[in-house]
Amino acid sequence: MLQFGNSVGVSESGGVVRLELESSDSVVNSSVGGRTIGDGVVSAENEQAATAAPEPITAMAASARKATRPHRDRYSPRDPYPCIVSTPKIVLFYVFTPLPDPDAIRLWQEAICESLGLRGRIIVSRHGINGTVGGELADVKRYVRATRGYRAFGDADIKWAEGTGDDFPRLSVRVRPEIVTFGAPDELQVDDSGVVGGGRHLDPHELHRLIDERGDDVVFFDGRNRIESQIGRFAGAITPDVETTRDFVPLIESGAFDHLKDRPVVTYCTGGVRCEVLTALMRNRGFGEVYQLDGGIVRYGEQFGDDGLWEGSLYVFDKRMSVDFSDHPAVLATCVECGTPTSNVANHPDRLGRDLAVLCTECAGPGPS
Repeated sequence: MLQFGNSVGVSESGGVVRLELESSDSVVNSSVGGRTIGDGVVSAENEQAATAAPEPITAMAASARKATRPHRDRYSPRDPYPCIVSTPKIVLFYVFTPLPDPDAIRLWQEAICESLGLRGRIIVSRHGINGTVGGELADVKRYVRATRGYRAFGDADIKWAEGTGDDFPRLSVRVRPEIVTFGAPDELQVDDSGVVGGGRHLDPHELHRLIDERGDDVVFFDGRNRIESQIGRFAGAITPDVETTRDFVPLIESGAFDHLKDRPVVTYCTGGVRCEVLTALMRNRGFGEVYQLDGGIVRYGEQFGDDGLWEGSLYVFDKRMSVDFSDHPAVLATCVECGTPTSNVANHPDRLGRDLAVLCTECAGPGPS
């Protein structure tokens, strides 16, 4: 195997060249039919600067622009292997931690993403950070290293997914009162360990053990919006009829779920961030035994695919709209126009509309030109 730096190498077996990444990130052993060339050569000075956020935080934005290499659509002539196979990736992550200067974090994150040519959505608040960004593998890896270089984000749980290269229309980095908008910014309390008073985290195997022990007494509670639960959900889950996360608190306070207050309730959402807040809000309103699926549906799907308790497709907040965990996902929804079984989600009433609906590909029609 040829080794480039400390993380990227190329080996060949059976006529297929394999890109091998020695990294803690779960993006190893990507392969294509034909030669895949690695990350090229990055100077030690730039690599070191790109992977560590400087202190103090107010210096981060300026340092990031100078430190990370400019984004390039193709390798320069000095690169030893000019042949490139595009490997787009998407990362999803969040961290709840007190941030005394959210705007400085915003400037720093914006500078890193712009310097690496990444696009996506990042929300920062005094409670922490929530982000989804995408781009070429090498650039996304640099972004992850730089973000984890800031001490408060060092243990961020990064969830990797395959991208298309055109998953986000632009880069958006904003400061908001909440990183997930439940409409209760003053109620949420965070410390260096995360959300104060939230539900107990269960990994997928612990979830299965809880169900083995407690059986039908366990209740799945979907912490996502209506359109998301239509195309995929846990078997038997309660799926609140909410359009946005702001609708959860009034619905819970209405008493609609009071019959669950003495039962074990397992909340779940895409990657876990909404449940961090939702479980705390539920416990504050009298729910006694509240859990959350650690890592969300993403982590569960990675381990059990469609052969566990999950059914259907997972809605995602990028151009893909939905993803499947296997080649045999259940189809739970039907097209709002013709009634055909489908997991396809599109803008409604057409591709330029502002609302989302379950629409088969035929009724959704072609995308905008």
